[in-house]
Amino acid sequence: MEMRVRIPALSLVLLMGAAASSSQEIRTAPKVVTAPDYNMVNCSGFMTDQKVSGEFRLVSGEQSNYKLTWTNGDYVYINRGQDKGVRVGDRFSVVRPDDYAGDTPWFKWQEKLMKAMGTAYIDAGQVRVVNVQPKVSVAQVIFSCDYMQRGDVVLPYQERQTPSFKEVGAFDHFAPVSGKPVAMIVAGKDHSDALGKNSAVYVNLGTNQGVKVGDYFRIFRYQGSTAETVPQEKDYQFTMYGFGSAPQRYGWNDLPREILGEGIVFNASRNSSTMMITFSSSEVYAGDYIEIE
Repeated sequence: MEMRVRIPALSLVLLMGAAASSSQEIRTAPKVVTAPDYNMVNCSGFMTDQKVSGEFRLVSGEQSNYKLTWTNGDYVYINRGQDKGVRVGDRFSVVRPDDYAGDTPWFKWQEKLMKAMGTAYIDAGQVRVVNVQPKVSVAQVIFSCDYMQRGDVVLPYQERQTPSFKEVGAFDHFAPVSGKPVAMIVAGKDHSDALGKNSAVYVNLGTNQGVKVGDYFRIFRYQGSTAETVPQEKDYQFTMYGFGSAPQRYGWNDLPREILGEGIVFNASRNSSTMMITFSSSEVYAGDYIEIE
């Protein structure tokens, strides 16, 4: 009888020990991301007002009798071969112009600013040459951001700088004016106008204004201004939300600006930059302002 009592008691002790050990599982701290990953940097797109050579093109690919697009691992044909010095192992970037013409303007100056900034380009991916013939080369898609298609522009590969994120700190919701150049978020990648964290956007500041890869932009919005937002009737906000009941009417620069977030520069051309939003306290829109921090 004594043995029958001891066995259940021993089993209970073992079960309690197992439960205790399972509750003390080793937990590792979450990995701190210190820099954007390869995809973020190399798939962010860019804008430029300088001519991009269109002589080197993707002209077709394997299984072209039924395939219109190619992606990672596929073989494509480019219109340069031994006659232009192409060699096995050469690496190229594939890009495609992205036409924003015909889009409904999100804010008053969007079309005008886009024209001044130049042409937007989609990063389709990268290819490596595996076979060279007299006037044509075969390349394999080794990295994809988007599909590739006939007519895409093929450029010599240039490694893009990967900037480091700044140390995580308290977001200053009331940051003072930096006194540095101010511009706008003119458009988002893929024609987006409503944006948030990790969105790639195009801004109308570039190397001519001192911008370089790794710079941080502060994103903000003025109160009471209607030209940079979705088109609306004059005084709509005052009528709908009772703003007109204040003792006096305030202009856009009479009230504190609203700090929305910040972003880091991935690519800079003469008059435009590609920025990735790293933090946003609320939704960001094309037409919001940025300043160099």
